[in-house]
Amino acid sequence: MAMRKLGRPTAHRRAMLRGMVTHLLEHGKMETTVTRAKELRSVTEKIITVGKKDDLHSKRQVFAYVTKEDVSKKLFDEIAPRYKDRNGGYTRIIRIGPRRGDAAEMAIIELV
Repeated sequence: MAMRKLGRPTAHRRAMLRGMVTHLLEHGKMETTVTRAKELRSVTEKIITVGKKDDLHSKRQVFAYVTKEDVSKKLFDEIAPRYKDRNGGYTRIIRIGPRRGDAAEMAIIELV
């Protein structure tokens, strides 16, 4: 399964996803388009899985991806321990209908 391009150059797409992962981990939920939410889900689940290991290597991997230091800390201290007995499925996508401006299908993605 290939990554979605989301109509952006690679660097812009990576930066956007990093920002979105950081925001989702910081606030626990966010509103975005369904396509972005699906892409965000796969990246976030991988980051949380890495965070569950809680060793030096995984800390460096997370710090390299998440854009805010306090959010990385929150991942290791609060979020990852919550899911220690769960094998994946850390996020939920709820469709909320079309956006007013361009009728893009919107969704809320949240941590379970």
